[in-house]
Amino acid sequence: MALPPLRFCFDYLSPYAYLAWTRMPALAARHGRVLEPVPVLLAGVLNATGNIGPAEVPAKRGYIFKHTFRIAHELGVPFGPPPSHPFVPLLSLRVTAAVDDLEARARLVSALYAEAWGGGKGVESPEQVTVALRAAGLDAPALLEAAGRQDIKDRLRRNTEEAIAAGAFGVPTVLVGDELFFGVDSLGHLERFLEGKDPLKGVDLERWRSLPSTASRR
Repeated sequence: MALPPLRFCFDYLSPYAYLAWTRMPALAARHGRVLEPVPVLLAGVLNATGNIGPAEVPAKRGYIFKHTFRIAHELGVPFGPPPSHPFVPLLSLRVTAAVDDLEARARLVSALYAEAWGGGKGVESPEQVTVALRAAGLDAPALLEAAGRQDIKDRLRRNTEEAIAAGAFGVPTVLVGDELFFGVDSLGHLERFLEGKDPLKGVDLERWRSLPSTASRR
């Protein structure tokens, strides 16, 4: 029986998803898993879960860029802010959703992230996205045209709805069968899970789910 793939749910808006992505191909290869990049619309996830993006909290905004820069330095990967943030990721997400071949899609994700967070010039406009498409060795005119089709728009919406149904509340989220891992800092936990060393084995999670609430924040 084939092992469940690692479904990496992401939005180019997130620097944390970029940082996690730089680790994912090697992590998947170490554990003999197929890596499936799944573009989702973070705004849709946040709206559905009553959440807000970290950069929408003024006190967090400056800290996030310092935090992610430090993580990038620790990981040894290029890092630079995009021309604006938040930006509109729809075109880059739809173009990614239009690529069926997983290896080609992974190349495109890497190329778009390089333009978004690796010191590139952004991923909002057709011209910016074309740079990444060419870097990934893909047919830029054909994929830009595909991104405008209703079936590709529907695919991105469906990706987002399926991620929400699986329990996603932000990005990056990695889905392995019924198990969910959120954030770049969860990759070590993901590794232990794939190795069969998850410390949650045998823990009564239902008890935690059913704990009563005795306080509320208004």
